[in-house]
Amino acid sequence: MSERVGFIGLGIMGRGMTRNLLKAGFAVCVWNRTPSRMDDLVAEGATRGESPADVAARSDIIITCVSDTPDVEAVILSERGVIHGAKPGSLVIDMSTISPQTTRTIAEKLAARDVHMLDAPISGGSEGAARGTLSIMVGGDAAQVERAQPYFQAMGKAITHVGPIGSGQMVKLANQILVVVNMLAVGEALVFAQAGGLDLEKTLEAVVPGAAGSWMLANRGPQVINNDWRPGFTVDLQQKDLRLALEAAEQLGVPLIATSLVSNLYRTLQAKGLGAEGNHALVKALEGLAGVEARKA
Repeated sequence: MSERVGFIGLGIMGRGMTRNLLKAGFAVCVWNRTPSRMDDLVAEGATRGESPADVAARSDIIITCVSDTPDVEAVILSERGVIHGAKPGSLVIDMSTISPQTTRTIAEKLAARDVHMLDAPISGGSEGAARGTLSIMVGGDAAQVERAQPYFQAMGKAITHVGPIGSGQMVKLANQILVVVNMLAVGEALVFAQAGGLDLEKTLEAVVPGAAGSWMLANRGPQVINNDWRPGFTVDLQQKDLRLALEAAEQLGVPLIATSLVSNLYRTLQAKGLGAEGNHALVKALEGLAGVEARKA
């Protein structure tokens, strides 16, 4: 018999993830800081929670997916937070991308109340959230990872237990380094191709299947050349993740040269009011430097 699920955070990722849990037949209680975001999911079969603590009291598995470290602290540890409603033996799964150190601190506070925790950040953009094809990188106790498998499988395809609590967040930050530096390469290549008079559609057709191919190139390259800036993941959220990566790198004494460069390029886009566009809008910073727009004819 499946356990009852609570889902807190119905943003660009959480909505699709919740829908896939409902489609898989799980009983889901939802809560969102903006209450109207719950309406359509309640119409689709979810139960409306009154607060994070209320969701936790009604659930055995409590999933959080919110924007940043302070948001996770608020929904789990505040006076109306999960920690005040969660029953002993229940499991909190944080699928946000936040500070690895804060993750470990939250897990200790939950453990003091006999509540388990996994950190399970995700990759795959809004498309992956909607299709149930997310990559999920999980930190925590192996027995709890096994317990969570049915719910992970409803939301994602590649589910990897990467180590103890906090490890999921570290792997996610490594993932984000790869994403943004890859997008930097995609942007440079497309601007170069445009300046050289190439057909951008033919260029993508030629390079996507080869050694230079990647998810970012295949999925975001066409958006760039078609002037489509809808976010799978916004510039603002990507910049938040880069801040976390750079802070962790500072603590570790590791240079992140290209990642730092991308963060500064994103800052120029945010200064122009483009923070709500997709993270592939990174190309616009390069276009501004080159005086060339990489769009198909």
